[in-house]
Amino acid sequence: MMKFFDSHCHLDDKSYAKDLPEVINRALDTNVAGIMLVGVNRETSVKALEIAQSFDGFYAAVGFHPHDARECSEDALEHLESLSRNFKVKAWGEIGLDFNRMYSSRKDQETWFVRQLETAVALDLPVIFHERDSHGRLLEILKSRYPSGIKGVIHCFSGSLSELEQYLELGLYIGITGILTLQKRGADLRTMVPLIPRHRLLVETDAPYLTPAPEKNRHRRNEPAFVKSTLLRLAAVRGQDPESLADIIFENTCRLYNINSMDFQG
Repeated sequence: MMKFFDSHCHLDDKSYAKDLPEVINRALDTNVAGIMLVGVNRETSVKALEIAQSFDGFYAAVGFHPHDARECSEDALEHLESLSRNFKVKAWGEIGLDFNRMYSSRKDQETWFVRQLETAVALDLPVIFHERDSHGRLLEILKSRYPSGIKGVIHCFSGSLSELEQYLELGLYIGITGILTLQKRGADLRTMVPLIPRHRLLVETDAPYLTPAPEKNRHRRNEPAFVKSTLLRLAAVRGQDPESLADIIFENTCRLYNINSMDFQG
């Protein structure tokens, strides 16, 4: 039986306030054995860890999203560092650059992106990267500071072939979301996913966002159970056996996040 690992979601979101237990039960019923809950600021990082501590196979990442960079500070980073001492915290993120909506200034984004990178490396935690419309700046920073590569994943990859090749050269994993399943929006992505080495692939929901097809026709809100649809479409696009690919991606996720996959046996 296939088992799945949703490598990136936000179950702390207010949209789950009334039915989080049901959402989690649907994930478990779909054989989603692992879930990474990702923080985007101080408050959500705390909440992600609280949820992760309540369930086996659930883990947390702490960090400041570029939208929230204006709220970051040395004091806030110290608090997240203290959270990271919990064995359930397996990554730092999501962090990065987003020059699309500019909820935080470019200066704040770059300053706190670099500081969080330094913190993650010092703590030996993999990084969950967010990139949108940075026009090569995120890659420029990574190449200048970590020319030999850095451990982490490009969350919700939707970039160009050139960007994909550069991310892979840096040793990064590539996170695939439900965008892959969408007829128009996922067209470019479907041409690139066969080029990603199988040992660098992750699947994620980014729930409550980016609901995949066919669930998008019935549900506005995404949830971890729907990661199965993304994986099945990924297997079809790559021409791989779904069960074999599911096993590979589960192992990839555990390897990136330094989780013992044997803990999920039985």
